[in-house]
Amino acid sequence: MPILPIVIAAVAAGAILLIVFGLTSNASVDPVQARLTQLGTMQARNLEELELQAPFTERTLRPLAARLSGTVSRVTSSSFSERTEKRLALAGNPGDMRVADWLGIKAIGAIIGGILFFFLFAVVGVLGLPFLIGVLLGFVGALFGYTIPEFWLGGRVRKRQHAILLMIPDALDLLTISVRAGLGFDAALGKVVEKLPGPLSEEFRRALAEVRVGKQRREALRDIVARTEVPPLTNFIGAIIQAEQLGVSISKVLQVQSEQLRIERRQRAEEQAAKAPIKMLFPLVGCIFPSLFIVILGPALILIALNL
Repeated sequence: MPILPIVIAAVAAGAILLIVFGLTSNASVDPVQARLTQLGTMQARNLEELELQAPFTERTLRPLAARLSGTVSRVTSSSFSERTEKRLALAGNPGDMRVADWLGIKAIGAIIGGILFFFLFAVVGVLGLPFLIGVLLGFVGALFGYTIPEFWLGGRVRKRQHAILLMIPDALDLLTISVRAGLGFDAALGKVVEKLPGPLSEEFRRALAEVRVGKQRREALRDIVARTEVPPLTNFIGAIIQAEQLGVSISKVLQVQSEQLRIERRQRAEEQAAKAPIKMLFPLVGCIFPSLFIVILGPALILIALNL
């Protein structure tokens, strides 16, 4: 058997292996991959896995809402956008939503509502209605799906305002104690933020952050009023701004405001207690009284029917 062909084949195979090894060793490193490797704390090995680790809403719903919001924003007025932005601020910007995200969510709701109503009434024929009526009900479903998020947002606004209203007396008591102990107003607000978690503390934290970056304290406090619209908090912030402008002792103002808020809280409790009998009247009339009538008058009506 000739040896020369075997040697030539071995040399060619070795050359091919060297070429492949050289190409793989000199391959350029992906900068994103290198950055992910340097971080160390991330479990993703590449950018695709990192994106897949994001929640479903961030990967699908938010991009879809962003695309649909562009179409919806063309037919909405600037006043509607400003009103929506204000309502989102009153709700605390749930999910870090902006006006564009909210319009996209409303558009998704309209599409889902329209398809659902069209499928139920036009395709399936739940009520046995004509096809044309089912199509019209599909538009009604789209309108219904478009307005449903507004009810949810209104509920978030009322819930947040109620939480702020309940938190104001305790926050003001802690603020008064901190100022009387010798802390400045900003440091006392920091204590409130540290000790009392809640929506009011979040607003105070944001105001303190704005003051640190150079915004005037009175402007930061006025912005809290616009983002909450809670009357007791509005009165308190107005008193603080007026005391700062007139040079009045803040501790005295805080003491007066604390006593006033405690009186208002007691009055609100008395008001709720006075409303309780009226609210109990409806379940009594609608649920308990009919049962009593059935138990008491039922046998008599049966006897009367048998005698007749």
